[in-house]
Order: sequence, then C-alpha cells, then structure tokens
Amino acid sequence: MTLLDRHRPFIADTTALVIFFTLTGALNEHFIAGMSWDQVLRARLIGAALMIPVARPYGLWRDFLMKRAGPGAVSRVCWDSLALVTFQVPVYAAIIAASGATAEGLIKGVIGAALIMLLLGRPYGAFLNWVRALFGLPPGGSKPMSLGD
Repeated sequence: MTLLDRHRPFIADTTALVIFFTLTGALNEHFIAGMSWDQVLRARLIGAALMIPVARPYGLWRDFLMKRAGPGAVSRVCWDSLALVTFQVPVYAAIIAASGATAEGLIKGVIGAALIMLLLGRPYGAFLNWVRALFGLPPGGSKPMSLGD
C-alpha cells in the first residue's frame, strides 16, 4: 500500500470539506452574520486551517451515523443533517468567535450556520460521497472506512 493509498480517505474528506464549506461559510458570515469581507477572509483562513484536522474525523462521524439511515431519502436527509449539525456547528462557532464576530454576530452566525447545515446536510453528504468516488473510495455509511483505510 502506497503512502497515497493510506491517506486517500483523509485527502478526499479534507478536499470535500474545504471546498464546500469555504463557499457556504463565506456566504453565511457576510450575508447572515453581517461580518465584513476582511472578517470573512480571516474566518475562512482559520476555517481552512481547522478543516484539515477535523475533516476526516467528521467523515468518520458521518459514516457512523449514516449506518443508521434507512434506504429512503427522508432518512438519509435526516441522518446527514444530524451528523453535520452535531459535529460542525460547535467548530463553526469557535471559528467565527476567533475571527472577531460581535456577540450578536456570533449568535446570528451560529443560528444561521445551524439552519444552513440542516439544509446542506444531505447536499454535503452527496458531495462528500462524490469526492470519495473520485478518489476511488466507497460512499460513507455503506462500507466501513477506518483511519487506516
């Protein structure tokens, strides 16, 4: 097994998280939380740095929860949304707090992020599965993936 093969799940999960949430995070921070574009840039730089160590653990958390999803679309939407909200909202709150959001902006940003993550749970899950497929990996929740995969 090559070094790339060993790190393929980490690279896939990190790529998906950084791309997807850099875009959605910036929109939330500016238009919902009312942060300036300078603050958004700082938040996204901090966010990208934090996404690297949390992307794979989130992928594993999502895989763990998605094993409970039924075959129906509603079940997959609910489990994907639950996975995203329970893992990422606390991380996101720390990011925007460290980026200089006011108390009001922090509250609005966290509420906005929670609502956005409820809505984006399944689209992100599908995007993550698509990125994993590009890396030759199985989708989450269907076959166990471990840190050593």
